[in-house]
Amino acid sequence: MKKREKILGVAAKLFAVKGFKNTNIAEIARITEAAEGTIFYHFKTKEELFLAILKEFRCLVTDEFSRYENSEDFGNGLKKTEHLVSFYLSLSASMEERFLLLHRHDAYELSEMNLLFKSEMEAIYTCFVDVFEKAIIKGQEDGSITTEIAARKLAMILFALVDSVARLNTYRVYDAGSLYSELLRSCSRILRKDIKNT
Repeated sequence: MKKREKILGVAAKLFAVKGFKNTNIAEIARITEAAEGTIFYHFKTKEELFLAILKEFRCLVTDEFSRYENSEDFGNGLKKTEHLVSFYLSLSASMEERFLLLHRHDAYELSEMNLLFKSEMEAIYTCFVDVFEKAIIKGQEDGSITTEIAARKLAMILFALVDSVARLNTYRVYDAGSLYSELLRSCSRILRKDIKNT
């Protein structure tokens, strides 16, 4: 493994577990067996290192969703959206450390002070919402999704719902798996609701 990748991996784990403020470069250097100067050669500041981790995470999840979408024949848009909800939960479990990094408050605090962080956080969330939106549009076009809510708004609502369940799991509040069936049924009801009949 190249030194840069090793630094990113160790730093991501420490930032996820200890938080940005409580992680120092000396500790990253000790664990990676890299001189602090080597770390600063690759990343000029601790903030730049954290930003690189967020960018890597965005590329990784984008690739994972793309690979998943290309590997399946979902049938209609409703089924595709339901499968993507399930895949999001699966991904948040298999990449728990990276999702914990995203779910910690550190990145949001940095976003308030630094436009690069704000832009990267928006790009990560846009990636997730875009995936849901495309599936919803497909469902609205093929008639499997019958709600009159605009696709973008609906994608944001679904994402907020699914990510909230993932956060419960990340923070060990609840086992997300125990909510899986109810979550899918709730998503299905939202997607198929005809607001004229409410």
